[in-house]
Amino acid sequence: MLEPDDTLTPEALRPEIERLFELAGPKLHAIQKRWQPEHGSLVFTVNGRYTNRGWTEWTRGFQFGAGLLLFDATDDPVFLQAAMRNVLRHMAPYLTHTGVHDHGFNIVSTYGNLYRLLQEGRIERNYWEGQTYELALKTSGAVQAARWTALPEELGYLYSFHGPHSLFADTMRTLRVLALAHRLGHVLLTEHDQPVNLLQRLLQHAETTARFNVYLGEGRDLYDERGRVAHETIFNPSDGSYRCAGTHQGYSPFSTWTRALAWVLLGFAEQLEFLNTLPEPEFEAVAFANLRNKAQVLARFQQIVEATADFYLTHTPTDGVPYWDTGAPGLAQLGDYLERPADPFNEHEPVDSSAAVIAAQGLLRLGRFLQHNGAAEKGRRYLQAGLTAAHTTFSEPYLATDPEHEGLILHSVYNRPHAWDHVPEGRRIPCGEASMWGDYHALELALYLKRLTEQGTYLDFFSCATKREE
Repeated sequence: MLEPDDTLTPEALRPEIERLFELAGPKLHAIQKRWQPEHGSLVFTVNGRYTNRGWTEWTRGFQFGAGLLLFDATDDPVFLQAAMRNVLRHMAPYLTHTGVHDHGFNIVSTYGNLYRLLQEGRIERNYWEGQTYELALKTSGAVQAARWTALPEELGYLYSFHGPHSLFADTMRTLRVLALAHRLGHVLLTEHDQPVNLLQRLLQHAETTARFNVYLGEGRDLYDERGRVAHETIFNPSDGSYRCAGTHQGYSPFSTWTRALAWVLLGFAEQLEFLNTLPEPEFEAVAFANLRNKAQVLARFQQIVEATADFYLTHTPTDGVPYWDTGAPGLAQLGDYLERPADPFNEHEPVDSSAAVIAAQGLLRLGRFLQHNGAAEKGRRYLQAGLTAAHTTFSEPYLATDPEHEGLILHSVYNRPHAWDHVPEGRRIPCGEASMWGDYHALELALYLKRLTEQGTYLDFFSCATKREE
């Protein structure tokens, strides 16, 4: 299981953070130089070169957003100018994309970062530019909220690109766009101009995810282990009844695909931070089911995020990098793999560094939240676990130091069941490649830690957004 290194601090990781940004710059320049829109969104590397392959264009926001994170970290205007150019030229159709659950990935990573940089004064303030970014976030939040399947007991969810029957665990991280739109004072208008409160949809989706995608060890089925996450939940959309668990990128519905676990861990952690800033009346206005007030909402979110964090710590090797699925059949050939660091070069099952950098940020945010809310010792455990995973992934053999390799964080896995990931010659499993979401979240993690070391503005997705009085 993950062994938190109690000696680590954000300051101790500063050299690794700076090195990561130094390596990322030339790699991003190389990608920007050769990328053309007709190539499609870049997804993962093959032999060190980014290529495209996916079900939807869900990584485009990460591709452009990486430049905004690098500008934030380095003040190099070249990254900002390239990112702004790409966002304004290529992201507009994604604002009104009605076919995906990925708005929080594509739009918050681009327009959201631009709006944050503008509000923080990192970009020269311009009224109409700010209005453009604000309108983009409002539009995206409402479009995402309209992708809705209602369930009994006042529940419901933003359904995945598979259709109205499908609830993905991934979507917990995309709820950021609903939060931003709500904070900016926006609503979704439906038939007869009926307003839909975006905060209520956010909470309903989160509670549905908590009940059906996250297991709490309460005997739901034979595989109900506290903190386990099912990638997908399938419902009968005609009456809202639960059908079964499912997965598309994990090994089985009854094991845990670790990137789904990471999405839930980070999604609930940062929503916990966001919800803690809202006044009590906002919760009373959207009360439903078992969530009637702010205290109940925060307690519920904390219950879920702690369960998933504990599961991650228990089912991850000592250095903080998980294998791609906790039930992957080849793990049995690795012996006591949880009692030693992960081995990305083994011959049986791949690790997933992208799950590690996503989960690390969730652990850090959870740890900080608990430390600031009366649970210092518990919070320290999660904080040190997050620092441990960051330290591992920011170092070799995970950090891609080869300047010819376009990736930043190696040993990421996209879709093992479909065999989409590159297997190097002479090997049996994928290794040595990077993913656009893994690289983006490594940069976001590094920027988060950098802000902590500088005691600067805390990095979150929502503080920049304030409702403007008309």
